[in-house]
Amino acid sequence: MSTEKRTKINKLLSSVPAGIVLQSSWLSDHGYSHDLQKRYRKSNWFTTIGTGAMIRNRDKVSLEGALYALQKQSNLSIHLGGRTALSYLGKTQYLELSPKKVTLFGLRSEHLPKWLTTNDWGVGVDYHPTSFLPTELGLDTYEFKGFSIKISGAARALMECLYLATDDQDLLECLQVMEGLNNLRPQQVQALLENCESIKVKRIFMYMAELIGHSWLKYLKTDKIDLGKGKRSMVKNGVYVDKYQITLPKEVTNYGK
Repeated sequence: MSTEKRTKINKLLSSVPAGIVLQSSWLSDHGYSHDLQKRYRKSNWFTTIGTGAMIRNRDKVSLEGALYALQKQSNLSIHLGGRTALSYLGKTQYLELSPKKVTLFGLRSEHLPKWLTTNDWGVGVDYHPTSFLPTELGLDTYEFKGFSIKISGAARALMECLYLATDDQDLLECLQVMEGLNNLRPQQVQALLENCESIKVKRIFMYMAELIGHSWLKYLKTDKIDLGKGKRSMVKNGVYVDKYQITLPKEVTNYGK
């Protein structure tokens, strides 16, 4: 390899963190042609992990390193959310977690690339493409072994859990998580609730916050939060909450009594 090409590969290696996926399209946009990428792989600088993606040779890359590529190189909103984000934030003492599966959220228009879905990251991936919350609202920066990725903050992550909730146990766990969220920022909660497109999520979130009696609740401008019209039922044979026109499990409405 010529001195010029060696200098270029050294520049690349020094400018990107270890432990991440490098996408071919991003490399091309930054002056590394497909022919040059092929030479790098032939020279054992990089190893392909699927069409359009590679890693440093002998580098150990986790799912977080794959998400880094999607967020930083492809500018996608796909992020760790729901239960997984709450776990990263240390808010999961009441949640029943699957250590072998992570939850991802992204926009309806965003899809996981094949190189991500076909590789073994040591965990399963449960991806939910939905636009019930705005792209950037309520996300936190999480530092992970030399690089950072975006994950859902506590308020957004709980709303994502409520969005996916299907039974009594899910809702009870969400309430138990809500109990520990006494330090949420009212402005951020306000923005999330105003922009959330799920009436179900907004009603349950507000009810649970009131049931727990969080101090930040009094700072919300509830008249600006659209809770929709009509009744909603989350479970059969539950308790009807007239204020929010929603039927919830008895375990939730009787919590703390």
